[in-house]
Amino acid sequence: MFLITSIFSPLPPSLFIKTICVLNVVTMANVGYSEIKGKHLKYSKFWNFNSDKSSNNKEIKLSAKTGMLFLYTPSFLAGLASFWLFPHEGFRFMLLTSALTVHFFKRIVEVLFIHKYSSGMVLDSAILISLSYLISTAAMIYVQSEGLGEPTIDLKFLGTILFLLGISGNFYHHYLLSKMRRNGEKEYKIPTSGLFDKVICPHYLFEILGFWGIFFIAQTLYAFCYAIGVTFYLMGRSYATRAWYLSKFEDFPKHVKSIFPYIF
Repeated sequence: MFLITSIFSPLPPSLFIKTICVLNVVTMANVGYSEIKGKHLKYSKFWNFNSDKSSNNKEIKLSAKTGMLFLYTPSFLAGLASFWLFPHEGFRFMLLTSALTVHFFKRIVEVLFIHKYSSGMVLDSAILISLSYLISTAAMIYVQSEGLGEPTIDLKFLGTILFLLGISGNFYHHYLLSKMRRNGEKEYKIPTSGLFDKVICPHYLFEILGFWGIFFIAQTLYAFCYAIGVTFYLMGRSYATRAWYLSKFEDFPKHVKSIFPYIF
C-alpha cells in the first residue's frame, strides 16, 4: 500500500477534482464497453456503422481530415496556452505540458501528411471526442498547476521514456498503415508489418503506453484515472476493430489479438 501511495502526489483537497477523476474512468470504460457491444463512435471504419437512411439524412458528416483536425487542434492549442498561462510551475509541469502538446501536435502532423483516409466522420462524434480531449487536457494541466507537492517516488524520467516510446511506436504503425494504400486506394487490407502480425491495433497499444508515460510524468490522481480510462476505451475499440476485420476478411489470421500480444 505504501508503494502505491508513494507514486502519487498528495491528493487534491477539491471534491470536484476527485469527482471528475472517477467520472473520467467510468465514462471512458462505458464508451469502451459500448464499442464491444457494437455501439461505436462514428469515425474511421465505423463512421457509417448501423446508420439507417433516416438517420443518415439527419447526421452532419465531415471529411475525415476535417473531422480529425477538429478533434486534435483545440487540445493542441490548450497545451500551447499553458506555457503562457503557467510560466513558472516547475520542471515536472513543463514535462507534462510538453508531452501533451507534442502528443496532439503529432496527431495534427499525421492528419495533414501521413494518414490516407477512406471514410468520413459524423459531427456529433467529432464534437464529443474533441470536447473529451480538450477537457481532459485542460484538467490534467490545471491539476498539475495546483502545486500539490512531490511524490515520494519520482517517476517523471521513466515516464518521459515511456511517453517517447509510446509516441514513436504509435507514429511508426500509423506510417505502416499509410503505406498500405497507394495511388489513391481506399479499400481496407489486412496489415502485416511491425506488430500487426501480433495484434490488429498496435498503434492503440503504443498510445496506451504513451498515456501511462504521461501519468508517470504527472503522478497525479487525475492523470492516473485518465490513463486507466484510455486503456479501457482503446481495449474496447480494438476488440471492435478485430471483430470488423474477422467479418470482412475470411483469411484474417485468428492468432492476431486485439491489442495485447498473446493475451487480448
